[in-house]
Amino acid sequence: MHPEPDAADAPRLAAAGEPAFHIVLLHPEIPNNTGNIGRTAAATGCRLHVIHPIGFDMGEKARRRAGLDYWHLVDCREHASWEAFLATEAPARLWLLTTKATRPIWRAPLRRGDYLLFGKETRGVDEATHRWVDAQYGADHRLVLPMVPIPEARSLNLATAAAITVYEGLRQLSDAGTLPWPVAE
Repeated sequence: MHPEPDAADAPRLAAAGEPAFHIVLLHPEIPNNTGNIGRTAAATGCRLHVIHPIGFDMGEKARRRAGLDYWHLVDCREHASWEAFLATEAPARLWLLTTKATRPIWRAPLRRGDYLLFGKETRGVDEATHRWVDAQYGADHRLVLPMVPIPEARSLNLATAAAITVYEGLRQLSDAGTLPWPVAE
């Protein structure tokens, strides 16, 4: 595990030190998804949090082998466990993205610095995490990316879901005039 990178190794895109959003991956299993989410984080001024255990190696050698030549731009923090993440980060506002919700992401008032929690690719987050989110923030902090009612579709790819959610959040920040970096209209 590679904890928080030092400032020389990971240039931060987010202005004023606070990232646009914190993308939180709880026990990710597929390295390509985490790599794609890292690229999204770098391109949007977000911080990526990867919570162990994970299903792959995130060491420098593995990143080079995977061709992640942009990883030095990713503000990535690794956490040994969910409990370690909570102790270190103590998120004031957190949103759980899950298929087990009814509130669409565009109905959530996302704010700069919010934590966006995504579960593992095969099963999402466990029931204990759902209960924790409900107890800490309320059931309205569980969000869904609406899809047509075709059971075989199940859910979206993790990297796709993270990108959609981040960009909805950036749209809201832009509308509120609080986007942390300039965008040409």
